[in-house]
Amino acid sequence: MPEVFAPLPVDRHLRRWIQLVAGLVAFGVGLALVFLADLGLPPWDVLHEGISERLGLPVGSVISLVGAVMVLFMIVLREPLGVGTLLNVLIIGAVVDLVMWAVDDPTSMPVRIGFLIAGPLMVGLAGGLYLGVDMGAGPRDGTMTALGRRGVRIAWARFAIEASAFLGGLALGGTAGFGTVWFLVAIGPATEWSVNRFVLVDADGSNRTVALGES
Repeated sequence: MPEVFAPLPVDRHLRRWIQLVAGLVAFGVGLALVFLADLGLPPWDVLHEGISERLGLPVGSVISLVGAVMVLFMIVLREPLGVGTLLNVLIIGAVVDLVMWAVDDPTSMPVRIGFLIAGPLMVGLAGGLYLGVDMGAGPRDGTMTALGRRGVRIAWARFAIEASAFLGGLALGGTAGFGTVWFLVAIGPATEWSVNRFVLVDADGSNRTVALGES
């Protein structure tokens, strides 16, 4: 029977918890910056919006539903779940809501463009931070890491997943813009760069994410 729940790494517990939570918080902040820029939704949120309009459900409910479906994909692909998978669902959305509540919508176009440029880069950096602790990938990143372990480069795996969500969202009536294109182009290389620099190797020299960025 395939392993469903990944065991927690045995060393550097405090460092791993701090890096995990910091990565998830940064991920939420990066997404919020893209929303605040209002120059095009990230690919997954184009999909969420399209499904929401078709089914008449709130966007938040759709995000949770899609996340649950992606967890099923992780199980099918034999990608172990972990505490990071659960915290991904709990923290990122809450941080997005908090930042959107605390920060006024920018009216200056240079500020909006700055938010747009920084957002996907921060999301990619955050992905490497929390994936590197090896405590379980998020629902969407789990599919990416599963493809990585099958020989697909992280940059290409991430691009393919984001592109699929984007095209599906457009087909369902979701809206997109320049920000969507920038997110799609930037997220793969940023995530690969970050994974290669923030991975934590276990005391026995192992880590399930250590080779994902290799070509």
